[in-house]
Amino acid sequence: MIVHICCSVDSHYFLKRLQIAYPDEKLVGFFYNPNIHPYSEYKLRLQDVQRSCKMLNIELIEGEYDYRRWLEVVKGFENEPEKGKRCEICFDNRLENTAKLAKELNHKSITTTLLMSPKKSIEQLQTEGLKISNRYHVEFIVVDFRKKGGTGEQFALAKKDKLYRQNYCGCFYGLRQQREITSELFSNIANQTQMNSIEEKTKLYKDITKHSRLIKEKFLNYRLLRAYVKADKTILPSYFLVYSTMKSRSINARVEFIKDDIMYLNKENIKFISLKYANKILKTSYKSVKEMMFNPPSIKNELKLRNNYDLSPIVILDELRDTRYEIYLDAVTFFDVREIIDL
Repeated sequence: MIVHICCSVDSHYFLKRLQIAYPDEKLVGFFYNPNIHPYSEYKLRLQDVQRSCKMLNIELIEGEYDYRRWLEVVKGFENEPEKGKRCEICFDNRLENTAKLAKELNHKSITTTLLMSPKKSIEQLQTEGLKISNRYHVEFIVVDFRKKGGTGEQFALAKKDKLYRQNYCGCFYGLRQQREITSELFSNIANQTQMNSIEEKTKLYKDITKHSRLIKEKFLNYRLLRAYVKADKTILPSYFLVYSTMKSRSINARVEFIKDDIMYLNKENIKFISLKYANKILKTSYKSVKEMMFNPPSIKNELKLRNNYDLSPIVILDELRDTRYEIYLDAVTFFDVREIIDL
């Protein structure tokens, strides 16, 4: 039986139940999800499915990540709601490729772990699966492991085995509908690992061992969208520290005073720090702010330059000049929850 796999949280419990229900079947997992966006999220989910299948001793085949083709397939249905027409097309796309693989490998039946997802309709999946099975002459196995407490057991097992629990279905359109702030789509220009980003999660789940314990914490997350500093109508190389925020996006400000390589401006509690001072605190040797921009310190190190609970704009410049400045800052702060390893 070829088992289409969407994610580890759905597949882990589903596959264990299939092993019990079909003890004589050779189960082969097929991770085919070109709908998942961005690609880094796709790789994170694949990584966790590989870990799950290794635990269950199940062979796993990775399908092609043909995202451009998937976009063409669902074109015109971008604004459909969850469980709408776009989902039907997406099911057809993934199940059809599962059926093709079954024919290629001489397997007589297929199924999908989407049947385990609380966000999906079993009736809708059954309808689409039967269409595919009739077309390719393979049996589509429909099982409902959600009932009689199955969903609770599913999540309990996922927690026990420390699986990655994503907080959106997978595609860009669904993500856009489900959340106002889509932090998964933000990426630092120099690949700095952002807080609770896909990159941070990928490392977390890669480092997990059977002895690790995951705990959740609430925190204030932050994403810098666009920022610059101008003096004398010229944009200066500038590095805005994490948690820099302003009430309005653009202001003009003058210098109030300079002390110990820190310049205090007269609006929004803005502070400019010289690169020399930043290097001293961070124990780094950046030759220019531009170098720092493309080879940034870690978030943890950035926070060494900021006092606790301070959300004022703090900006690193190559040198401090007593002149007037225009500061533009577009950033978002939002409450978030992340998992960390409790050692």
